[in-house]
Amino acid sequence: MRAPNDIGPPAGYPAQLLAVSWHALAQLVRTPSHSRRAEAARRLARHSLWISAAGAALVIVLMVAFDLTEIQLMPARGTPSLWPIRILTDFGKDEYVLSVLGAALVAVAFVAAALHGTRRALLLGLGTRLQFMFLSVAVSALVAEILKYLIGRGRPFVGGQANPFNFIPFEGTGAYASLPSGHAVAAFALAFAVSALWPRLRVFMFTYAIVILVTRLVLLAHHPSDVVAGAMVGTVGALAVRYWFAARRLGFAIRADGTIVPLPGAVSSRLKRVAHGASAP
Repeated sequence: MRAPNDIGPPAGYPAQLLAVSWHALAQLVRTPSHSRRAEAARRLARHSLWISAAGAALVIVLMVAFDLTEIQLMPARGTPSLWPIRILTDFGKDEYVLSVLGAALVAVAFVAAALHGTRRALLLGLGTRLQFMFLSVAVSALVAEILKYLIGRGRPFVGGQANPFNFIPFEGTGAYASLPSGHAVAAFALAFAVSALWPRLRVFMFTYAIVILVTRLVLLAHHPSDVVAGAMVGTVGALAVRYWFAARRLGFAIRADGTIVPLPGAVSSRLKRVAHGASAP
């Protein structure tokens, strides 16, 4: 979100909120303007191809050689002692992740509408980064839902047997929505998005993503190949969204070789001062 230009006399709060919301949406669909976007597009294509090829090969190997063994080693579905794992796994549920990010975006818009000048620009800089994280997860999750429907892979033990080759394409129910894992998609898309903005958080975020993957296996919600496929979809989806933002000069810069790097973010102390000023009488 970039702050809209101050033109004419100050408007009332509803008009300011509408202006902030309009500009937040308009910046996402404006014409790409970065002079190095072609180089970045070529890097995106190469990286996406390599990740997809390596991920697909690993999925096939796991499906043939490891999926059956792994699900037979896991505790029975519904084991009472697994309740902490069932709570932990929800931290990777795409609906919950998107709800939190969406609520944060709405909060930023409401607060920014009451501010002006530098303080509004500072807060909306955070809003742009929230938009990137939200869309990274949302776009990846949408692709995953389409793939689930097209592939129709049965979850572990659906049909009563440990059969990793139980496929009913276009079946459309939760029982046959195993590949790719939606939790893995959301966790890796979020991990990549946060790491792309704040590289120092990379280890923490990808540890979080791997923990979510493990919970899906322990709960017999997915085969190992499902979570690997989900990690691949989430990563490629977030890569594509990052390029979309960088090509429009939103949150990222593009170097001469096409490498996309984050723009300097807002300093936390300055954000605290903005929040304090917004809440002051």
